[in-house]
Amino acid sequence: MTTPQLILIAGPYRSGTGGDPALIAANLARLEEASAPIFRAGHVPMIGEWVALPVLRELEAVGEVGDADVMYETAARLLRHCDAVLRLPGESSGADTDVRIARERGLPVYTAVEQIPGYVAP
Repeated sequence: MTTPQLILIAGPYRSGTGGDPALIAANLARLEEASAPIFRAGHVPMIGEWVALPVLRELEAVGEVGDADVMYETAARLLRHCDAVLRLPGESSGADTDVRIARERGLPVYTAVEQIPGYVAP
């Protein structure tokens, strides 16, 4: 058994959607698909939007901030606690920033769930 890691799943969320809620939801679903293999491998999956979206809703309700500020800042704060990043395919400046921060911190960056220690095929 490997030591459990907190793994940030990074990939497109809004990129390429033109703001279409259905396409954004499809991108989130793709991010979430990676959570089960990470969990099965003995780790804890984390997606920045799981944390950022409720915060964003509350802050926007009182007119405090724009969404990019919350989304990027949440990911940056999460990366202080994460042990690794799984970078899923697709253009995403936010995910690219997550990878850059992870590498600066010396964290592993996986590009496929099969690379994650303890991975077991379903």
